[in-house]
Amino acid sequence: MLHKIISQKLTISVIIFSLIITSFTLAGDHNKKNSSKQDIVTIAVDAGKFTTLATALTETGLVEALQGDGPFTVFAPTDDAFAKLPEGTVEALLNDKETLKNILLYHVVAGEVTSKEVVNLTKAETLAGKNININVKDGSVMINDSKVTGADIMASNGVIHIIDTVLIPE
Repeated sequence: MLHKIISQKLTISVIIFSLIITSFTLAGDHNKKNSSKQDIVTIAVDAGKFTTLATALTETGLVEALQGDGPFTVFAPTDDAFAKLPEGTVEALLNDKETLKNILLYHVVAGEVTSKEVVNLTKAETLAGKNININVKDGSVMINDSKVTGADIMASNGVIHIIDTVLIPE
């Protein structure tokens, strides 16, 4: 029964998210500052690999906020990143919306921070009010223990960097 409810919510979230994120797969077209007319959420949804993130944003009411003027920098975990969490974690978080909201806000920094700027930082304050650590390790940008696997996906209201692990605040 829980699986069916989650599946239904996921389907609804995918539809909403698909209306929001249209071109992670076309990242090359978004490398010019604010060249996209699509907001962060639309780009992420359209990419098709952020359905869990879309569900979480929908469940916590953060979709509209991330469609706002911004600018925002979002470190977006993929579905594979969410799959790395221990079994049952996503379901538990969907039932604890306040904790989930804080985790999601921990993935967002106010302002537009491109990869050119990120590599010169050692930390950044998130909208959750806590810092993330930033460093370059073996030629890869790391956000805490998460590797940036895609960078500078420009949106009308900020920039998205794809990460391979969900960031969990201490």
